[in-house]
Amino acid sequence: MAKLEFRLDPPELQVVFAHRLVELQKPHLQSALLKTVASLNIAELDKQLAAVMPAAALQKLASFGLRGEALFMTPMVLLARPTLLTYYRTLLGYSQKEFYTGTGLGIFKRAEDIGELGVRALAQTSKLCELMGLHAWHFLQGMDNLTIDQQFLNELSLLSIGPQLRGGRNNERGEAGIEEIYQLILKAVAHARPVVSGRKAMLHNAAGRLVAIEVAADPDIVILEKTSGHADRPLVAIEVKAGTDVSNIHNRIGEAEKSHLKAKASKFTECWTIVNVARLEPVVASRQSPTTNRFFKFSELMDTTSTAHIDFVASIVALTGIKTKSKPKLRSKKI
Repeated sequence: MAKLEFRLDPPELQVVFAHRLVELQKPHLQSALLKTVASLNIAELDKQLAAVMPAAALQKLASFGLRGEALFMTPMVLLARPTLLTYYRTLLGYSQKEFYTGTGLGIFKRAEDIGELGVRALAQTSKLCELMGLHAWHFLQGMDNLTIDQQFLNELSLLSIGPQLRGGRNNERGEAGIEEIYQLILKAVAHARPVVSGRKAMLHNAAGRLVAIEVAADPDIVILEKTSGHADRPLVAIEVKAGTDVSNIHNRIGEAEKSHLKAKASKFTECWTIVNVARLEPVVASRQSPTTNRFFKFSELMDTTSTAHIDFVASIVALTGIKTKSKPKLRSKKI
């Protein structure tokens, strides 16, 4: 009988999350709410609570020993500490995407990001609190037969923070992966002496034509040949999926396909997808992204001795039309 072997990666991601959570608690979560309320005029706060929450809600929270602001947001609290919008949003279970995309609430995102309310947001603060109050009451009505306390509400908020932290970490990893591939491409064409300005590089190929290498939004990286008086000639569109979670790779390839379909519509004939997982079934991957001409593994591209790395560099050189890097001449030894 074969000996069982168990393997787990170190919990490095959870270490990062723990530190990030401590950072969030001070300005964004329940501990920040308690500290903020302690500095406010409670009589005025109670007046605002009465305007955004039904009397039945006040009674129900009071039966649990809770004040209204534990669940219902008021203009006074939001103005005193705009970052507390994070607490109320996550308490009701809304992700940032759900809350800010297609809802008209994007004007309030600065409150979470930098702790500020813009002019338009300030003018709509009361309306936001009324809307949040309606949903908070709906939430409270669904809590029948449950015992609610401050710890319970705090834990509900943290349940929504977890996916947000993971999503943020994935975005950071994605951006870092794109940057590494961009730098790899720049090294591949370095002998053509490109002029690099941030996330865009320009060079002249062997025919004297101008070629642009750009980190774009969708697809991630594009290479185009610039032509005067005519539309640019697309050379290659590259999607970089740097996430290492193999269970989610099929979703990421599906995302790459959507980007490549846009690239095809923009006349790109070469579409490459780079993934960062050890195992990838080529047949399945091709079925999920039929627009992808070639799949590469991130780890292999980072290995300068691998066949994939050598092939990738050669393909970039060929597509851009620059001369192949000349090998240094060997000096003959004098006898």
